[in-house]
Amino acid sequence: MEDKNYYDWLEISRKASPEVIEKAYKALVKKYHPDLQEGDNKIKAEEIIKKINEAYSVLSDETKRKQYDATIQENTISKEEYDRLQQELNNVKRQTNTYNINQNANNTYNNIHAQQANNDNNNVSNIQPNIQNEQQNEYRQKMENAVKKAYHDAYIQDLRNRGYKIRYKKTIKDYLKIGIVVIVIILICILVWVIPFTREKLIDIYNSNAIIKGIVDIIIGLFQ
Repeated sequence: MEDKNYYDWLEISRKASPEVIEKAYKALVKKYHPDLQEGDNKIKAEEIIKKINEAYSVLSDETKRKQYDATIQENTISKEEYDRLQQELNNVKRQTNTYNINQNANNTYNNIHAQQANNDNNNVSNIQPNIQNEQQNEYRQKMENAVKKAYHDAYIQDLRNRGYKIRYKKTIKDYLKIGIVVIVIILICILVWVIPFTREKLIDIYNSNAIIKGIVDIIIGLFQ
């Protein structure tokens, strides 16, 4: 089924205003009007005009446009996000290639090891398969994590594109960071106040600036 991207058909952005939509429609109709074409171009122009009319009939109607936007919203991501996901995919491919190289090396080692085991009649042939399984599980886990992260980031970006504000629940670590910042600020303030030179400067600023004096008095009044 053809992907009907009405915005592309009218050569406009998804944020285009009704005025821009109408202007683009008229310009394209004039450009591709069949009566202005010759030969095979006339047939192509007729198909393009059908697309233009279909796109305009939807995007020029506020209700139809909202319904259309809703149908394509879930599958829409920015170019930057697409490039980032492509990079994630390339990373997964590189990890897969590395795994295949290691697997081939392991298979070669297994063959040599099996021959030595047969010649020496020992039972150490089970060591290498265990190593191989561990490496296989490790690479599989890395690939799964990379794919999960890519889909998660794409979902977050899609929500942001739709205007949602993403808020993450603060953890204990976050509160500890905030607490440390507050303590550092308090210590700096105490240090500044203890030093005679800076304390005198602060007092001069307090006495000479009515706005700062008023703000400080209000803050002091809250703690009294």
